[in-house]
Amino acid sequence: MISRTRLCVLAFCLSSVAFSAQAQERLLTIDDIYDPVKRINFNGSPPLNLAWLEDGEYYLQSEPAKDGAARIWRVRAATGERELFFDGAKMEAALRRVPGIDAEGARRLASQSSYNFNPARTAVLLDYANDLFYYELGSDRVVRLTATPEEETDATFSPDGRLVAFVRAGNLYVVEVATGRERALTTDGSDELLNGRLDWVYEEELYGRGNTRGYWWSPDSARIAYLQLDERRVPRFTVVDHIPRLQALEQTHYPLAGDPNPLVKLGVVSAAGGPTRWAELSSYLPEDLLISRVAWSPDARRVLFQAQNREQTFLDLNAADAETGRTTRLFREQTRAWIEAVDNPRWLRDGSFLWRSERSGWMHLYHYAPDGKLIRQVTDGEWEVRDLYGVDEKAGFIYFAATEHSHIAEHVYRIKLDGSQMMRLTQAEGWHRAAFNPQFTRFIDYWSDVQTPTQVWLFDADGKQVRVIDENRVEALRQFKLGKPEFLQVKTRDGFVMEAMMIKPPDFDPKRKYPVMSYTYSGPHAPAVRNAWGGPTYMWHQLLAQRGYIIWICDNRTASGKGAQSAWAAYGNFGELELRDLEDGISYLRSLPYVDAERIGLWGWSFGGYMTSYALTHSRSFRIGIAGAPVTDWHLYDSIYTERYMRMPQNNAEGYRRSSVVRAASDLHGKLLLIHGTMDDNVHLQNSIQFAYELQKAGKQFQLMLYPKSRHGVSDPLLVKHLRQMMTDFILANL
Repeated sequence: MISRTRLCVLAFCLSSVAFSAQAQERLLTIDDIYDPVKRINFNGSPPLNLAWLEDGEYYLQSEPAKDGAARIWRVRAATGERELFFDGAKMEAALRRVPGIDAEGARRLASQSSYNFNPARTAVLLDYANDLFYYELGSDRVVRLTATPEEETDATFSPDGRLVAFVRAGNLYVVEVATGRERALTTDGSDELLNGRLDWVYEEELYGRGNTRGYWWSPDSARIAYLQLDERRVPRFTVVDHIPRLQALEQTHYPLAGDPNPLVKLGVVSAAGGPTRWAELSSYLPEDLLISRVAWSPDARRVLFQAQNREQTFLDLNAADAETGRTTRLFREQTRAWIEAVDNPRWLRDGSFLWRSERSGWMHLYHYAPDGKLIRQVTDGEWEVRDLYGVDEKAGFIYFAATEHSHIAEHVYRIKLDGSQMMRLTQAEGWHRAAFNPQFTRFIDYWSDVQTPTQVWLFDADGKQVRVIDENRVEALRQFKLGKPEFLQVKTRDGFVMEAMMIKPPDFDPKRKYPVMSYTYSGPHAPAVRNAWGGPTYMWHQLLAQRGYIIWICDNRTASGKGAQSAWAAYGNFGELELRDLEDGISYLRSLPYVDAERIGLWGWSFGGYMTSYALTHSRSFRIGIAGAPVTDWHLYDSIYTERYMRMPQNNAEGYRRSSVVRAASDLHGKLLLIHGTMDDNVHLQNSIQFAYELQKAGKQFQLMLYPKSRHGVSDPLLVKHLRQMMTDFILANL
């Protein structure tokens, strides 16, 4: 006879099984992915910015502030044992006693996720109400370094930690930490003459979005190299905020394709003050010059810089003498198309250096002598070196990230300086990003694959796993029945092998016919097919799969990441080859018995928005298209990006004409949804407005959704939810 207790336990177990089965059948909703309050954190919370300490035995790990005060732990790498390194509560208490910092400001400063440490990691630099403050860790000491109504930006410690440099009102300054004594190193700056600060186009297209610092400390802390950007000939572009009762206008120097670029100079100035020594640039025409990278030699005697013409058909690695400004060209890079800026030289103890180059059509490592003479090519093959982590000169190994094992993932490798003994250190399929300790004896590996959010592991330099730092199990993923992504390859009509990914509905029936919603980016050397975790967009694709759509992502050759040689095929003419490759992918889909050939859609953002618009005006393959923030005519995008691939409009009028979506508006086929942020300062709203105007004049119906206050990406959580719901509804109604 079964007891009442055992009956209850059995009933509970059966109900748990039933609940589990029911949970597995649950459909994703927009709220699950995007609602600011109800959304599920499908990414988990892995520690993503672990910072090695100099001893190579410990790293720093930030802890999210739960009680309002951040904590940073000093962690023994091999064991995970930890001790408190930084207590935000103590900082907050010290800041509350500083005149001019209110309680809310002190709380905010003490709860940041990361800090600007001095090199010794004994103090941090804080920015509050446009002024800079210096706080010694674990103490009550706070020093106010600046006290002006003007904003200080791009602040950094000198390598010895005694000085802080910053930019104010277009001029470069230093302030002594010990005394608070401030020195202006330049005095001619303004909003049109920038000393040590990058303008919009240099930041976006050369040095990287979010990096506005245009100066570099010498290793001995004695000098600063800096760029001076003269914006006076660069047109201003106006962006409008329509939400205030009186519209707010925002004007930015923004050179469109063919417009004058900022004039650039490279100077070296003493941190003690005095005149600037300008690098000799007489071999270049001022209006045709870009300086795309700057770095110091280890001995602080030379400033290395990469100089390019505005169409970026060559790249010179130059060395300027810090005392005299005399410039020597070490070598010139050229290809049959364009050259993109690469890493700065990675110096070795003997004065030689490592260099990454795409000269062969594939990004590889080269070893150079101090005078710029090639010693040898270190890596070779039809794969790419994506990142150079560094060199263990004692063991003679170079550590790097590459695509040798898979074109849809990155792995960690090492190789001898002579090109021998190459070894893949990471074995798990998927995407790996490494952070090596200074001694190159261990590395932290951030790993994910298409179905697994980022996990964090610790390896030794031989590729042996030491421990799992954070498995980051996201149990919420188990609530949903998801389609399993499949990676496959599709050949184009001329034999190029394209990488693709398909997600079938979870309840896929091969006897049924399914509509297809495809995604593309298509821009040069920017693959979208990756065996890596895709976050909310991946989950939204799964939502569509649950509702009966096959999801299709196929990288056209120029976007494939298979070497620069694959991207060069688009030189001078965007759109045409990209579309042909995408249509070859669609032809493959149509050959499948379970694909509804008449119900295929396409969506993309930025270059993907351009490609979607181009496809719907140059093809009949797609029933619907969703174009987010599209460039609709390349005359309307910035000079440095556009001219790299299309040359100047003055030199390629036919290429610009053929690549224009605005000119082809009357050929629209299928239903189009246009989306744009009204304050997009990257791809301006002007692009969608001009396209809409031509569509209207041609009698073509379409839908348009604008997002006020949004930039190139919609970021307000409420608007993001609206965006994804609108896109979902458009797909369900029309595909």
